[in-house]
Amino acid sequence: MKIGQPTKLTNSQLVKETRGASAKKTESASDEVELSSLASQLAASESEAPFDADQVSEIKLAIAEGKFSINAGVIADRLIVSARELINSRHQA
Repeated sequence: MKIGQPTKLTNSQLVKETRGASAKKTESASDEVELSSLASQLAASESEAPFDADQVSEIKLAIAEGKFSINAGVIADRLIVSARELINSRHQA
Protein backbone atom coordinates (compact mmCIF):
# COMPACT_ATOMS: atom_id res chain seq x y z
CA MET A 1 0.00 0.00 0.00
CA LYS A 2 1.34 3.40 -0.93
CA ILE A 3 1.21 6.35 1.39
CA GLY A 4 -1.42 8.84 0.39
CA GLN A 5 -3.69 6.35 -1.32
CA PRO A 6 -6.99 6.15 0.50
CA THR A 7 -8.17 2.63 1.18
CA LYS A 8 -11.49 1.54 2.51
CA LEU A 9 -11.47 -1.46 4.80
CA THR A 10 -14.54 -3.16 6.15
CA ASN A 11 -14.84 -3.87 9.84
CA SER A 12 -14.11 -7.56 9.29
CA GLN A 13 -10.94 -6.71 7.35
CA LEU A 14 -9.79 -4.43 10.19
CA VAL A 15 -10.44 -7.16 12.73
CA LYS A 16 -8.49 -9.70 10.67
CA GLU A 17 -5.55 -7.32 10.24
CA THR A 18 -5.54 -6.44 13.94
CA ARG A 19 -5.73 -10.07 14.99
CA GLY A 20 -2.95 -10.99 12.60
CA ALA A 21 -0.70 -8.22 13.91
CA SER A 22 -1.31 -9.11 17.54
CA ALA A 23 -0.73 -12.80 16.83
CA LYS A 24 2.63 -11.97 15.26
CA LYS A 25 3.58 -9.90 18.32
CA THR A 26 2.73 -12.65 20.79
CA GLU A 27 4.55 -15.31 18.82
CA SER A 28 7.82 -13.38 18.78
CA ALA A 29 7.54 -11.68 22.17
CA SER A 30 9.83 -13.05 24.85
CA ASP A 31 9.95 -10.10 27.20
CA GLU A 32 9.33 -10.70 30.88
CA VAL A 33 7.63 -8.34 33.30
CA GLU A 34 8.44 -8.29 36.99
CA LEU A 35 6.10 -6.54 39.41
CA SER A 36 7.32 -4.75 42.50
CA SER A 37 6.17 -5.95 45.90
CA LEU A 38 3.90 -2.91 46.18
CA ALA A 39 2.26 -3.70 42.84
CA SER A 40 1.73 -7.28 43.98
CA GLN A 41 0.14 -6.06 47.21
CA LEU A 42 -2.17 -3.71 45.31
CA ALA A 43 -3.19 -6.47 42.92
CA ALA A 44 -3.94 -8.77 45.86
CA SER A 45 -5.99 -6.12 47.63
CA GLU A 46 -8.13 -5.57 44.53
CA SER A 47 -9.36 -9.14 44.72
CA GLU A 48 -10.63 -8.61 48.26
CA ALA A 49 -14.00 -7.00 48.87
CA PRO A 50 -13.41 -3.31 49.67
CA PHE A 51 -16.15 -3.29 52.33
CA ASP A 52 -18.82 -5.40 53.95
CA ALA A 53 -22.18 -4.23 52.57
CA ASP A 54 -24.11 -5.78 55.46
CA GLN A 55 -21.98 -3.95 58.01
CA VAL A 56 -22.45 -0.68 56.12
CA SER A 57 -26.22 -1.19 56.20
CA GLU A 58 -26.13 -1.85 59.94
CA ILE A 59 -24.09 1.31 60.55
CA LYS A 60 -26.47 3.40 58.41
CA LEU A 61 -29.42 2.11 60.37
CA ALA A 62 -27.70 2.78 63.71
CA ILE A 63 -26.89 6.34 62.63
CA ALA A 64 -30.44 6.92 61.44
CA GLU A 65 -31.80 5.67 64.77
CA GLY A 66 -29.28 7.69 66.79
CA LYS A 67 -27.75 4.54 68.28
CA PHE A 68 -24.33 4.71 66.62
CA SER A 69 -21.49 5.41 69.03
CA ILE A 70 -17.90 6.15 68.13
CA ASN A 71 -15.13 4.45 70.06
CA ALA A 72 -12.23 6.89 69.67
CA GLY A 73 -9.77 4.51 71.34
CA VAL A 74 -10.36 1.74 68.79
CA ILE A 75 -10.07 4.21 65.91
CA ALA A 76 -6.79 5.58 67.30
CA ASP A 77 -5.38 2.07 67.80
CA ARG A 78 -6.22 1.07 64.24
CA LEU A 79 -4.70 4.28 62.85
CA ILE A 80 -1.48 3.56 64.72
CA VAL A 81 -1.37 -0.01 63.41
CA SER A 82 -1.99 1.24 59.88
CA ALA A 83 0.75 3.86 60.18
CA ARG A 84 3.21 1.24 61.48
CA GLU A 85 2.41 -1.08 58.57
CA LEU A 86 2.94 1.75 56.12
CA ILE A 87 6.28 2.70 57.67
CA ASN A 88 7.45 -0.93 57.78
CA SER A 89 6.49 -1.53 54.15
CA ARG A 90 8.52 1.52 53.09
CA HIS A 91 11.55 0.35 55.07
CA GLN A 92 11.37 -3.11 53.47
CA ALA A 93 11.10 -1.77 49.91
